[in-house]
Amino acid sequence: MAKSRTKALKPTWEGHLKLSLVTCPVVLYTAIERTADVHFNLINPKTGNRIRMQTVDAGTGRAVERGDLVRGFAVAKNRYLLVDKDELEAVKLESTRVIDIESFVAARDIDRIYWDEPYYLAPAGKTGIEAFAVIRAAMAELDQVALGRLVLHQRERLCALEPRDGGILLTTLRSYDEIRDSGAVLDRHLPKPDRQMLEIAEKIVEQQKAKFDPTTFEDRYEDALRDLIARKKKGEELVTSAEPEEGDKVVDLMEALSRSLRGDGSIRRDKAERFAATRHRAGPAPRRRKRRTSARAA
Repeated sequence: MAKSRTKALKPTWEGHLKLSLVTCPVVLYTAIERTADVHFNLINPKTGNRIRMQTVDAGTGRAVERGDLVRGFAVAKNRYLLVDKDELEAVKLESTRVIDIESFVAARDIDRIYWDEPYYLAPAGKTGIEAFAVIRAAMAELDQVALGRLVLHQRERLCALEPRDGGILLTTLRSYDEIRDSGAVLDRHLPKPDRQMLEIAEKIVEQQKAKFDPTTFEDRYEDALRDLIARKKKGEELVTSAEPEEGDKVVDLMEALSRSLRGDGSIRRDKAERFAATRHRAGPAPRRRKRRTSARAA
């Protein structure tokens, strides 16, 4: 991460990284960029004004200033145990300001379902930068992922640390209790596939093998929203689009597999390419990375 770019970002967390008796000051930055998303505001169509949300007392119906509010834990219906800011501040763990490395594991030993949010961990200034470099190099040399804990957003999270791009990538891990039992939704007793069908399916997989390239994946829904916004800016009259065409009906699974292997599915790709070309001739939609407008209502 470039120094100028890092300085412009606001750290998500500041503290120390600790390995046994070795400690160094570090800062944590989110690795997720959300400013490019399309955001909508809620608007009153009669006035054109943006809607402002209010905090309202559920009993009296009167608006209350957020600064006057305290947190409460429900102990019964309409009964809450109040906890003020000073009491919350008193509940401090070492991981509130220190990421203490507890153990090292191989990355392959962590089930992918546990990986959660990624962050960049970097040295905080020049103080302790040598200690940071030593800890990072040791992990790289032994090809190990460090496990530690830190408090983020008033929750202690288990986290995994691994060398990346001259720094450390810290990824929070979901807890065991957060993972839903797959047996509640997945059927472990699937029918045994027909051998001939399986062989055809394997050939289709072989045909479509590719290297993972995240730059080729675009949010088509966001692109469509940007196209809609651009057209509305031009004053175009918009109408509801027709429902997507259903795929060709097939007699059975074997026919579908056979047609896929022959490449009959390319018909749909041709239609998609013609549609993309039509959109290109109509003029480009607003560029994705420079807009700060996102598809979630504020």
